[in-house]
Amino acid sequence: MAIQTEKRYYTPEEYLTLEEKAVDKHEYRDGEIRLMPGGTTNHNQIALNFCRTFPLTIADQDYYTYINDVRLWLEQYRLYTYPDVMVIKGKPIYEGTGRTTVTNPSIIVEVLSKSTRDYDWTDKFKYYRSIPEFQEYILVDQYRFYLAQYSKREDRQWLFNDYEGEEAVLKLASCDFAISLKDLYARVDFELDEE
Repeated sequence: MAIQTEKRYYTPEEYLTLEEKAVDKHEYRDGEIRLMPGGTTNHNQIALNFCRTFPLTIADQDYYTYINDVRLWLEQYRLYTYPDVMVIKGKPIYEGTGRTTVTNPSIIVEVLSKSTRDYDWTDKFKYYRSIPEFQEYILVDQYRFYLAQYSKREDRQWLFNDYEGEEAVLKLASCDFAISLKDLYARVDFELDEE
């Protein structure tokens, strides 16, 4: 006979208290706490390559770039999550009194893994679209030279582009920045299938 256990739901405050003491990172989804899978060296290298090349000042506009450990709060969906890379145009807007959680990224980059690929393409993109400042979503495949780009147009429709091959060049629509896939994937070893 199977024993059913009751699912525990947490308040955002309980989650934040637990997360402060946690060794691993967790996502909070409307009362549920889920362990976030760890990344591979390829995953980390791709995110680092983007951050390393993205300029902090473009056309006299300031940008802040955050990687992995800064949390994002999406109030409409009651979601705390940790995008791989977030770019904020202007000053960060913080949720709460600390400087660990932001609410206003304009660009989000997610490096796809086998365990998160479907979530990143579907529900997570839907959640991210609730951010008024959000303009661009980049999904990078860590197993081959391929990425997808969604950019928001003035009519709030999302334009899709994809890039494949080492010589392809990603050009952001929301700011004056371009990076070749060769540079984005620098020091990535596709032979290592770590996941």
